Amino acid sequence: MSQSKIALVTGGSRGLGKNMAIAIAKKGLDVVITYNSQKGEADAVVAEIEVLGQKAVALQLNVAEAATFDNFFTEVSTAISNTFGSDKIDYLVNNAGIGIYANFADTTEADFDTLVNIQFKGPFFLSQKALPLLADGGGIINISTGLARFATPGYSAYASMKGGMEVLTRYQAKELGARGIRVNIVAPGAIETDFGGGMVRDNEHVNAHIASQTALGRVGLPDDIGGVVAFLCTDDARWITAQRIEASGGMFL
Repeated sequence: MSQSKIALVTGGSRGLGKNMAIAIAKKGLDVVITYNSQKGEADAVVAEIEVLGQKAVALQLNVAEAATFDNFFTEVSTAISNTFGSDKIDYLVNNAGIGIYANFADTTEADFDTLVNIQFKGPFFLSQKALPLLADGGGIINISTGLARFATPGYSAYASMKGGMEVLTRYQAKELGARGIRVNIVAPGAIETDFGGGMVRDNEHVNAHIASQTALGRVGLPDDIGGVVAFLCTDDARWITAQRIEASGGMFL
């Protein structure tokens, strides 16, 4: 039996990351997920992936702490050797993140620094540190947001970090192309999760407004996103690189 390919999904214990990890496993890949604090939730995702017939492992990681990344990849190396019998990962999905809602005039330096560390500096250096473990011919999938294309008041700092990730994606694709590594970025629209305090999911008015401004007439669900990321972790996507793929059902067209 040939060795399954391996994807590393940050923030894979809940929300979109969990959906991505399970969708990737359904494509026949083994999965490493990271969690920040919710070990129980992460272990449950691992169990769910094992039921699908793939192997999985959960490791703790705070993407805001770039100084820990060397140690983290030592742990990854040990885990993939012990659990999967492999010395490489094939895909890195930079999903972990938080949202901070504040108007431009009210955004604090502390909020800004938190968002930089988690949404931009974290994936920048995590991807850099992953390069020795990332197999040639593999891929990196970054995560952006529809808010980098359209402006919705209250997200200036968050969306700016994601705009930075979109530019970084093109540079990574250019510089890593010689190794056959593809780099793309997926931009979800508004999704019903606990993100941002569950505003889209739990606020009926917000939900209805977004649905009315979306070509396909509803708000997004986690299942609308995981499969897009999983597709990019397959050979069917071998000729796609440096692309921003928006999965928003046609928001604010």
